[in-house]
Amino acid sequence: MLMEVILLQDIPNIGRKNELLLVGDGYALNFLLPQQKALVATPTVRRRYAEQIKRRAQERESEKKLKEGIGGVLEGKKITFERKVTKTGKLYAAITEKHIAEAIKDQLKATVEVEAVVLPEHIKATGSFLASVKAGSIEVPFTVVVKEMKE
Repeated sequence: MLMEVILLQDIPNIGRKNELLLVGDGYALNFLLPQQKALVATPTVRRRYAEQIKRRAQERESEKKLKEGIGGVLEGKKITFERKVTKTGKLYAAITEKHIAEAIKDQLKATVEVEAVVLPEHIKATGSFLASVKAGSIEVPFTVVVKEMKE
């Protein structure tokens, strides 16, 4: 049996806050409801959360459009940085998600939120690194290349 619930917080691999979902009875009764992570979607609850449910559906639609747009722009592309390095080949300042979001805007003419950039760890050396942009549940991979700045 399935139960319709409204999530009260983001739950990885399940859904995002204010999303209306069909989940298994056992999952809802044993996990979501006791831990107050969801409410049963009764008519009263639906009326109370109607605006949030509608907003979340619009967000999901915009995430889908963003993925299609960003996917075409970033898929298989390279972003290049030139930075000063120490004698041992380390960067003086690490390259972070914020730097990458700005570089995407400058180099590829696409706008990406800093929170959407996924970087396994800050880049602290020269070379080629893999990063991605997360749009909803989809990740679009791209390459970050860091070169030594010539004086």
